[in-house]
Amino acid sequence: MGNAFVLHLIRHAPTAGNVRRAYIGWTDEPILPFEAKADHTINLVWGSDLMRCRQTAQLLFPNASYRAVPNLRELNFGDWENCTYSELQFNERYRKWIDDPEAVQPLNGESFQQLAERVDQAINAFSETGDFTLVTHGGPIRYLLSKANEQPFFSQQAAHGHCYTVTWASKSAYKEGHPCVSYSAEPLTANASM
Repeated sequence: MGNAFVLHLIRHAPTAGNVRRAYIGWTDEPILPFEAKADHTINLVWGSDLMRCRQTAQLLFPNASYRAVPNLRELNFGDWENCTYSELQFNERYRKWIDDPEAVQPLNGESFQQLAERVDQAINAFSETGDFTLVTHGGPIRYLLSKANEQPFFSQQAAHGHCYTVTWASKSAYKEGHPCVSYSAEPLTANASM
């Protein structure tokens, strides 16, 4: 598979907002302490420009250069940033978004279509072949997995503590919307959590 286009997708380590189950799209907060075996063989990692991705990459890949890509950020939740379900459950727009997230977007936030477009822009900037390690967020990973396996966005899992590897026959296959030819999920820690 000389023309293979491979993405290794890693969600950042948990933050205090994740523990509270809050929406922390563009909120720039640090990760909580975690233990994982470092990989000293990776020389280059791409990822979101937010602190939680940079910190995770530094711990997992201490020898790698980090290329911050703002287009790999999580969905911007606008007025719902730092809010939990229990805080939003009676908000009418939020209820509509829960029922139809592809048609409704958070107030002062962005739509799922906007997320998809910017993630595609980020990936399209990569070279035509090769293995690319990305440390990003649940939303971009779920989008890329849905593109890879042709399943709905909301049926995808993007757990902390895993590396999701998706392989397309070529970058053209990725761009044209073909499903991946290979998919795997591997734990990064002994207990598969961070």
